[in-house]
Amino acid sequence: MAKRDYYEVLSVPKNASKDDIKKAYRKLAIQYHPDKNPGNREAEEKFKEATEAYEILGDDQKKAAYDQFGFAGVDGMAGQGDFSQTFRGFEDIFGDFSGIFDTFFGGAGRRRSSGGVRQGANLRYDIEIPFKDAVFGTKVEIQYTRNDACPTCKGTGAADGSGKKVCPSCQGSGQVRHSQGFFSVASTCHNCHGEGYIIEQPCRDCGGGGTQRKRQKIMVTIPAGVENGKRVVIPRQGDAGPGGGPSGDLYVFIRIKPHEYFERQDLDLYCAVPISITQASLGAEIHVGTLDGKKLKVKIPAGTPNGKLLRIRDEGVPSGNKRGSFWIKLMVQIPEKLSRKGKELLEELSRVEGENDSPKPILLSQMGDQ
Repeated sequence: MAKRDYYEVLSVPKNASKDDIKKAYRKLAIQYHPDKNPGNREAEEKFKEATEAYEILGDDQKKAAYDQFGFAGVDGMAGQGDFSQTFRGFEDIFGDFSGIFDTFFGGAGRRRSSGGVRQGANLRYDIEIPFKDAVFGTKVEIQYTRNDACPTCKGTGAADGSGKKVCPSCQGSGQVRHSQGFFSVASTCHNCHGEGYIIEQPCRDCGGGGTQRKRQKIMVTIPAGVENGKRVVIPRQGDAGPGGGPSGDLYVFIRIKPHEYFERQDLDLYCAVPISITQASLGAEIHVGTLDGKKLKVKIPAGTPNGKLLRIRDEGVPSGNKRGSFWIKLMVQIPEKLSRKGKELLEELSRVEGENDSPKPILLSQMGDQ
């Protein structure tokens, strides 16, 4: 089949800059790379065609010869240039595409060494705990299922008395290579699935996988002061790694149930306490229950306005060697119904105090803690 014009292959004009040529080739290489199109012969041919076009148009001398003499001017040049210069050119193109660059050049410096072990998958567990337990900390037993190391083969995947041997297809590298123009393309070995070895006699109990599903219980320590949505990491309690590799971690995500009376802001606790008109007017001593069950004696000053906040230090959320405050919001309750005697007393109070029936407005900022 006759070759297509290199500019047509890359869909760029003859006066295209080097950057435009690089961008055009990068787009085609990503689209038609064999690893993205396994078994697609047409995509493979388009990838080769684009690679050849870029090798010529991406080199100033080769491009000049092609522009002047056409294919005759570059006959034999494709794939015959200085590989180190070509490598640097492709590194420049694919520097932002580490996955593709790894595939082109075998993942130099990134590929797992032959026979290396892999860590198992991390697992997630969601738990909901009471508000009080989140403030003061607790221990919770959880149950979940994980891939555990097979007790028969101890995670190796091999039957007793057998072992592993180097994969004959990739010679232990975990990758196979085939030529693509002027460089080689590496892909995961289908025989060993990238492990670099195969098991001679698989374990009967786990089928060679080295792991079995297991239901287990563990105790999780929830630290005092934990916030909603935070997580606790339990090392090495995730899935066991394949081939005897280390286990992943277990991530326990925490949701906190709202409390009936208490709320939290950072390390401070808040609650609202109702008081009567007479307690607010004359002052009083009341007992307020804390989150941890204590009874605190609280003094209400005479003339306390509705909504006033009282602060009690070191009765909030613990954190290390310190603790937040406990804030009590005093809510003056207006009785919906009054006894006859109560109504008479309030009417007498109104006459004695001489209540103003034409009050002047005041600024909110002058109302203090109201």
